[in-house]
Amino acid sequence: MTIRLKSVYQEKIVPKLMDQFKYSNIHQVPKLLKITVNRGLGEASQNAKALEASMNELAVITGQRPVVTRAKKAIAGFKIRQGMPVGVMVTLRSDRMYAFFDRLVNLSLPRIRDFRGISPKSFDGRGNYTLGVREQLIFPEVDYDNIDQIRGMDISIITTANTDEEGRALLKEFGMPFRDN
Repeated sequence: MTIRLKSVYQEKIVPKLMDQFKYSNIHQVPKLLKITVNRGLGEASQNAKALEASMNELAVITGQRPVVTRAKKAIAGFKIRQGMPVGVMVTLRSDRMYAFFDRLVNLSLPRIRDFRGISPKSFDGRGNYTLGVREQLIFPEVDYDNIDQIRGMDISIITTANTDEEGRALLKEFGMPFRDN
């Protein structure tokens, strides 16, 4: 099974970026390293069902079993003790990453209500992009009848780009719908 975006990257995006940024070596061209999908659950420490439901949702959305993230230290104001579950996360690499990114860009993001594109300002200075999603219903894999509560998630796209400009050019070539500011 060949992933569509992987072949698009090798055939179209690499030559275009090499020309645009005047790279001398093909290995200088930025590429996607990994995508992490993270969901923090404030109520997970008290409610084991919320943790289980979130794990199942992320597994359906990403096609990979999530890991439970635990509190590193106790915070009395939030009623959290060290080692308590506070969220779930998935790290996608290789073919699963490309498949998820393809679904995110072409199916999920356009399903957001009043969607005008995503902010081009959410880069971290090193070519990585983070995007917050307010509800899991934008993913076609999630069944509306099976969710107990609407929860958001953070999606971080890690690239090998050295600058935000290179990272933005890479994601734009992949079809990321940035809005014009």
